[in-house]
Amino acid sequence: MQEKIDRVVEVLKQAERNFSPVCFANSLGAEDMVLTDLIARHHLDIEMFSLDTGRLPQATYDLMQEVSDRYSVPLKVYFPDSAAVEKYVTQNGVNGFYGSVELRKSCCFVRKVEPLRRALRGKKAWVTGLRRDQAVTRGSLEVSSFDADFGLQKFNPLLDWTNKDVWAYIRQNDVPYNKLHDQFYPSLGCAPCTRSITPGEDIRAGRWWWENPEDKECGLHVAKPVLLKRA
Repeated sequence: MQEKIDRVVEVLKQAERNFSPVCFANSLGAEDMVLTDLIARHHLDIEMFSLDTGRLPQATYDLMQEVSDRYSVPLKVYFPDSAAVEKYVTQNGVNGFYGSVELRKSCCFVRKVEPLRRALRGKKAWVTGLRRDQAVTRGSLEVSSFDADFGLQKFNPLLDWTNKDVWAYIRQNDVPYNKLHDQFYPSLGCAPCTRSITPGEDIRAGRWWWENPEDKECGLHVAKPVLLKRA
């Protein structure tokens, strides 16, 4: 396990060293709490931010506060443009995203993608907590690659970690985590788009459960990256 941790720290240091300014997109899921702890523990010069879609579960807000209280790394929060949200709701209804994949992705764009673009503005690289075995849509990801959609380098330091690895680190280091994980929510997003899963279901089964697996991305991580080098 220590060898895996050391590799993650080296990837983070490479991002800090070669692509400053670099930021960390913290979704406050279990994987991202591992990265939060490592960035703080090693005093890395990596900015940290979260996206508040306006429809997050209360448990996520509780963790957001706990992160701000516990760690020295400031957590900046970005919100969607209020006029864009109002327009979407007026045209499609407050729960219009259930109507079709296109309407759901439009909602994700307003509440997630556009704020992310603002968060990444002026940065040379961003760090995520994506893991390869989380979803069929993430099998081709690399640890380090150029994200052509957002125009900067993208690092996925936990790419080859298993779910067991993530929770081993959290338990061993007393890292705070979203309490919804204890209620069988392995993957967390907006409250109306996330449900608990039953034993044997895929870990992403609770996200947009009414859609096909190949459609289950919000637009933050769907671009096919241009590979430069593996960290």
